[in-house]
This record gives sequence, C-alpha cells and structure tokens, in this order.
Amino acid sequence: MRPARTHRRLAAVTAALGGLLLALTAAPAATAGASAAPTPVEANGQLEVCGLKLCNEHGNPVQLRGMSTHGTQWYPHCLTGGSLDALARDWKADVLRVSTYVQEGGYETDPEHFTELAHDLIQQATARGMYVIVDWHMLDPGDPHANLSEARTFFTEIAKRNKGRNNILYEIANEPSGVSWSRIKSYAERIIPVIRNIDSDAPILVGTRAWSSLGVSEGSDESEVVGNPVRAAKIMYTFHFYADSHRDAYLATLARAADRIPVFVTEFGTQNYAGEGSNDFAMSQRYLDLMAAEKISWVNWNFSDDHRTGAVFRPGTCNAGGPWTGTASLKPAGVWIRDRIRTPDHFPTS
Repeated sequence: MRPARTHRRLAAVTAALGGLLLALTAAPAATAGASAAPTPVEANGQLEVCGLKLCNEHGNPVQLRGMSTHGTQWYPHCLTGGSLDALARDWKADVLRVSTYVQEGGYETDPEHFTELAHDLIQQATARGMYVIVDWHMLDPGDPHANLSEARTFFTEIAKRNKGRNNILYEIANEPSGVSWSRIKSYAERIIPVIRNIDSDAPILVGTRAWSSLGVSEGSDESEVVGNPVRAAKIMYTFHFYADSHRDAYLATLARAADRIPVFVTEFGTQNYAGEGSNDFAMSQRYLDLMAAEKISWVNWNFSDDHRTGAVFRPGTCNAGGPWTGTASLKPAGVWIRDRIRTPDHFPTS
C-alpha cells in the first residue's frame, strides 16, 4: 500500500505497545467435545506452485483468502490472542500476511525487535492453523536493492527459525516503484537463493513493477514479466489493487496475467490506493469474481483500527481490546470483507 503520511503520529507509541503482543501469545484452546473441521493447513499441507496455480500437497489448485496486518511498528496492539482467534475462527481466514515495514519506523530502526515480532506472529498464526505470508514491506525507496543487505539478514533469520514449517510463504519485496522490471528481477535472483538454502519448499512471492501492479501504474503490463521471468522455481508474482482507483485496465491485466504466469494478490482494498475515501464494493466484487474463477489467492489490507476506510476495525477498538468477533466493531469495509472470507473454502483433497 502507498499510505498517506498522517498516521506517523502513532510511531511515538510503538515502545509502549510493542511488548503487548508478546504477552498475548497463548495458542487457542480446543473446544471440548467438538469435532473441529480441519484448519486450512491441516486440509492442504505444504503448498506448491503447480503450473500457473497455487496447489495443496495433493496437487489440487486452491485459493487462500485472508488479511494483512498493518505495519507492526504502529499497530501491534491490534494483533492479540483474541483478535487472531477471531481471524482464524470467526472470520475463518486461511492466511495472515505479516507486514514488516523496512523504513517508516520499522525494521531498520531495530532489526532484532521487528524480527522477533514477525516470528511471534508466525507462531501465533501457526498455532491457529493459518498460513503466513512473511512480507518484507519496502515502499520508499522503491528500489528493492536499497535494502538488499537487510533483506538477506531478515530472511535468513526468519527462514532458519521456521525451517520445517509447512505454512510459510515469503513475499520478498512489497511494492517496488520507480525502477525497471529487470532491476526487480535481479534483486529477486539474489534473495531467493538466501531462502532456498534454508527452506527448499516454501512458495516465494515476487513483487512486480509500479507498486506491484505488474507495471500498469507506470505504463507497462504483464508482458515484461512473461518475457523475462525470474530464474527460480516455486515462485509467484504479486499484484495489488485498490478498487476505487484501479479500474478496468488493471482488472484486464490481472485476467491476462492469470493465463500466463502464477499470480498471488497479496494486497487489495475496496477504496482508493491510499486506503481512503469511499468503498467501491461493486468493482471489488468484479475482482473477487475473477479471482475465484481463476483460483487466485488474495489478502485484504488491513487488520487494524487505523482511521482510514480500509482498516477493518473502528478507531479505538484495539485500545479497548475488542470486541473482535461479529460485526459491531467493524467499519463497512470490514463487514464486507469478513463476509467474503467466511464463505466456505473449497480445498479438494483427491
């Protein structure tokens, strides 16, 4: 996401809030006497990229649906045992995207703290049977090479700690911008081996040009990726959209790309590109219909109580500790996306 800057005021409370998440890491208790449905990870196991699709351990195409955190430097208090229980059980989400910002008060200010925070969220999502996207949330500078050394360190540590887990996906560059596809590709071909030397199985998600629009926002399209793919296996390419800003040309690009390269929509919103303004639910539904038909997995932005339209909770919800379940604490965008995540999954096992 390309955020507006007014929420930087929240960075001042990071120190006070950062420890709250780590105090709330208990795994959810099983319901006595209940015959629980399998979790997304139990149903699907280790994911793989098969042709143009994301597939489960049985080789069947699947679609994951879930939520992204906001920056963990600003909203750790929205990521508690209770809120993650609600995401897994009430919302019935398949996947949590953990967004570790590099700049803007994020990773570069305290690598150890933000590595621990990301790892803790991975553990909490794992305990609840969800998949986890480890998002290296670089925005400005838009050249992923600017953070190459830090990315090597972060992904090495996270991959080592989670080696052997079957529920991890790595998103290695959130939204590159202002650089050529060849520059992004060269970054990917440097970072992917860092992960592969430790984890040979996890799908790796590669950001695309122009804020992960497959180049559309800078006058290009998916053809540059199709014609010059990253030299690596088990990868998918990311696409982001905000329905009120990104209209038919973007939707058409996603439709074409889905027939040519493996795509994962790791971020989208029903508002404008800053997550603000009116919700365009009709346009958003057109995207969701396409993604359902093509089994393109998706993650919505964002699971916080930021004042912007795109944050699912009403302001003050996180400080109040909920309520997390149901719709009473949700903005209209939260009600809409929760309803669509809650619809039954189709995870074929044979």
